[in-house]
Amino acid sequence: MPHLENVVLCRESQVSILQSLFGERHHFSFPSIFIYGHTASGKTYVTQTLLKTLELPHVFVNCVECFTLRLLLEQILNKLNHLSSSEDGCSTEITCETFNDFVRLFKQVTTAENLKDQTVYIVLDKAEYLRDMEANLLPGFLRLQELADRNVTVLFLSEIVWEKFRPNTGCFEPFVLYFPDYSIGNLQKILSHDHPPEYSADFYAAYINILLGVFYTVCRDLKELRHLAVLNFPKYCEPVVKGEASERDTRKLWRNIEPHLKKAMQTVYLREISSSQWEKLQKDDTDPGQLKARTDKRFFLKHHGKIKKTNFLKKHEKTSNHLLGPKPFPLDRLLAILYSIVDSRVAPTANIFSQITSLVTLQLLTLVGHDDQLDGPKYKCTVSLDFIRAIARTVNFDIIKYLYDFL
Repeated sequence: MPHLENVVLCRESQVSILQSLFGERHHFSFPSIFIYGHTASGKTYVTQTLLKTLELPHVFVNCVECFTLRLLLEQILNKLNHLSSSEDGCSTEITCETFNDFVRLFKQVTTAENLKDQTVYIVLDKAEYLRDMEANLLPGFLRLQELADRNVTVLFLSEIVWEKFRPNTGCFEPFVLYFPDYSIGNLQKILSHDHPPEYSADFYAAYINILLGVFYTVCRDLKELRHLAVLNFPKYCEPVVKGEASERDTRKLWRNIEPHLKKAMQTVYLREISSSQWEKLQKDDTDPGQLKARTDKRFFLKHHGKIKKTNFLKKHEKTSNHLLGPKPFPLDRLLAILYSIVDSRVAPTANIFSQITSLVTLQLLTLVGHDDQLDGPKYKCTVSLDFIRAIARTVNFDIIKYLYDFL
């Protein structure tokens, strides 16, 4: 069994707490554990890795996939039934429509010999979707150990805080565990751990340091940064492959990768093109502006090439955007446009977010979404097109007049 320290990086505190809560296999664990944190903070990975490494009986269910009560309950029961019947290799599909039936069937499934004397773990990922189901579902899962009189622990993984789960009528309080965002040092350590075997660890760590220096101010998502690291690494080591530089020639390697990272800031991060298209551009050394892509780049970058208005007008000749008015847009879109407009590098500080709040307070923007949705909050511009044009003339900033159409 591999050491958890070598598998799970920069989450020693959370792993230690979970191990303490799990205890021995035959001990009764805490009835329910609520784990929350921002996206890509390691919640799912740590939980799955810990349960698999310790070889604990568990089922993992994504509440986005199981979007109805019946799908969710049947998924849990059938996965448990598969665990209990794995020795003889035969299992039958279980049907379940209510939570009362679930408790009864759960008792039957967990009487199997290989599940009887140890804790069974049920992991519910994207648990915020439970609030859209029946009112008795969340309180029932929180007290499943008591209702079923079985050694079972339910783990809830969510991106929102427990206070937004708690019913007004009250419920059993779970053990709450927070996963904070990774610091830049954590990201450096985790990403450096993925170095290819054909290159030294120091060489790849230097590359990750350059990558974080460019992208950390605008992107702190571990999954996104890992994707960017894999995508741009062949270009970084290209001088080494050609024999034009050594692994220690950091300055030459930086000069080679710098323009390509700047391209990535304008294309990959803003999702202008796909990964395969980006790799083709890297090989052909082509400017991304030559790729025909219908995105915001045409409107929010200075050098974007010509816009063919004929086809655009024919496609939209029936309805004018000015008549339809502004459409809802996510916060990420607003920030991405800001990073494209502003020449200097702008960090996503509390000052920027407070200005967005001020726009809502002044009723220049209105909040049309909730802060606990999967896609995050959504806003809509409330001012008129004439107001936008007046502001554009006042501050001599031509790009502002496009905000009404595309926000």
